[in-house]
Amino acid sequence: MRKLDKDFYIKQADVLAPALLGKILVRRREDGTRARGRITETECYLGEEDTACHAGRGRGKTERTQIMYRKGGVAYVYLCYGIHNMLNVVSGQEGSPQAVLIRGINYGDKNLAGPGRLTKHMGIDRNFNGTDLCGDTLWIEDDDCGTPEYTATPRIGIDYAAEEDRNRLWRFVLK
Repeated sequence: MRKLDKDFYIKQADVLAPALLGKILVRRREDGTRARGRITETECYLGEEDTACHAGRGRGKTERTQIMYRKGGVAYVYLCYGIHNMLNVVSGQEGSPQAVLIRGINYGDKNLAGPGRLTKHMGIDRNFNGTDLCGDTLWIEDDDCGTPEYTATPRIGIDYAAEEDRNRLWRFVLK
C-alpha cells in the first residue's frame, strides 16, 4: 500500500473521479486503529461553470466553498440536509473550484452505498473539512489493484442544476 501523493490530486475532477475508484480510503481513529474502505463510487463537480457545483450558479467563492479553491489534495466535508456529512476530495489547481464526492465504499463485508453512510461508518464529519489528504488522519492509498472496470452515468440528486449539467456522465461506479 502506498499513500497517494499531492501530485495525484492535481488532475481535473472529471479525470480524478474515475482514477479514485478501487483506491482505499483510510481514516486513523484517535485510538490509533484504522477504518479502511475501497472506493466504489465517485461523482465530480467541475468549476464555477458547472451549475451542480457548490461554486456554480454565480455563487463563486463563499465561506462554505473556499476549500474547493485550494490546490487538490484536501478534504471538503459539508453537511447535507442538516444530517449527512459528505466527503469530497478537492482536485485540480489552486483557484479552480473542483471536487470529487466519494459516494460509496466497500467497508469490510459491507457495501456502503451513499455518501452519508460511508462518513457515518468511518467517523468522518465536518471537523475533517480542510484536512490534508497526505497527512496522518485521513488519506487514500493505492494497493496496485490496477484500473478497475467502471460505468459512467449522470450524476444524481442535482435536480437544481441546468439540464446540460444533469446529463453529464460524471458519476462513476465500479462494475
